[in-house]
Amino acid sequence: MRYTDIAIIGGGLSGSTAAAMLGRAGISTVLIDPHESYPADFRVEKLSGHEQIERFLKTGIAESVLRRATFAGENWIARFGRLLDKAPSRQFNILYDSLVNAVRDEIPATVERVCAKALAVETSPERQKITLANDETISARLVVLANGLNVGLRHQLGIARKVVSACHSISIGFDVMPAGRASFDFPALTYFSERPSDRTPYISLFPVGTRMRANLFVYRSFDDPWLHELRRAPAETLDTTLPRLKRITGAFDIPGELKVRPVDLYVNDPRGQPGIVLVGDAFATSCPVAGTGCDKVFTDVERLCNVYIPQWLSADGMSAAKIAGFYADPVKQACDQWSAAKAFDFRSVSIATSPYWTAQRWARFIAWSAQGLLRPLGGAFHLEPNFLGHSSSSSSSSSSSRSSSSSSSSLSSSA
Repeated sequence: MRYTDIAIIGGGLSGSTAAAMLGRAGISTVLIDPHESYPADFRVEKLSGHEQIERFLKTGIAESVLRRATFAGENWIARFGRLLDKAPSRQFNILYDSLVNAVRDEIPATVERVCAKALAVETSPERQKITLANDETISARLVVLANGLNVGLRHQLGIARKVVSACHSISIGFDVMPAGRASFDFPALTYFSERPSDRTPYISLFPVGTRMRANLFVYRSFDDPWLHELRRAPAETLDTTLPRLKRITGAFDIPGELKVRPVDLYVNDPRGQPGIVLVGDAFATSCPVAGTGCDKVFTDVERLCNVYIPQWLSADGMSAAKIAGFYADPVKQACDQWSAAKAFDFRSVSIATSPYWTAQRWARFIAWSAQGLLRPLGGAFHLEPNFLGHSSSSSSSSSSSRSSSSSSSSLSSSA
């Protein structure tokens, strides 16, 4: 049996980031994941926006990791076949497996890495026992469950899951290539839906290395015939859904396969569980359309590793009451609530047809148009409208600035 203070189950973005932070802090840690190198997976494909990058920087590993990404310093905003703005951006584009493997490279050698699947977890207020598929067992003071969407261990522990919104959105990822020319004119592009009936909030195009990547988001059921048509004839279906997109992009081809990922919004309830703490998607999912998934991961891991684990290890025991302080953390709760609200607000502003949401769509369109017109006049007139179309000037209060920067991230982020 191996003994450690912290055992992390799951080596995705949240688990690997936690392992890097705890290892750098000199805390005895074991990272358990069946993959020695993280495999290809369609999830986060870029990090963007001031606030999201700042959250990542608090982990202490962001600068090294972001050097692996493709930087885009400008993002074009368009709708109705019209270019509205060429907005400065802080956008780092990197496929999810490359991002996770870059984070893993920041894990110190002092962190033990076990390449095996965790089959069972037994918890208590003192020490936890993990049984692995390779017949090993690990004894830890605390288990960090960071295994994303894998529900097996949560079911075994009796952790209840509440589905908030089934198939809330669907993310579709694919490469695009300019037809008849060497490159696209734009460095990166966010093109918003033309009609609520299309159930498409936006498509985002951005460079990853020498490739131009597209993330398309839709609000449809997974058995919708439209998805079958998109798989069968992607270029033609996209033309029908966003008929004026090519006025901005020019003609393009879609080589290769499409990656499709439906997203259920759910929250797990780990209350009453001693010795184990849930982070990232293992605790609650977020909607990729709103682009808040990485905000939640970095907030969870930063608060856990910088604040709570050092406190918990300084005293005996790992009771459920002790661990409850993490879930009640005001910074974490604010991020979780903000992410959940954006998921539903973005859906409504994209597809709802009531007078209120119709007005919100036009307000957003007018705000982006005004920003594009005023930008050449200088920073005194600089606007940062949020995703509902409100705006704040560059001299606004700190709370308004926070909302603006977060919304800018959501308009150009995928997850």
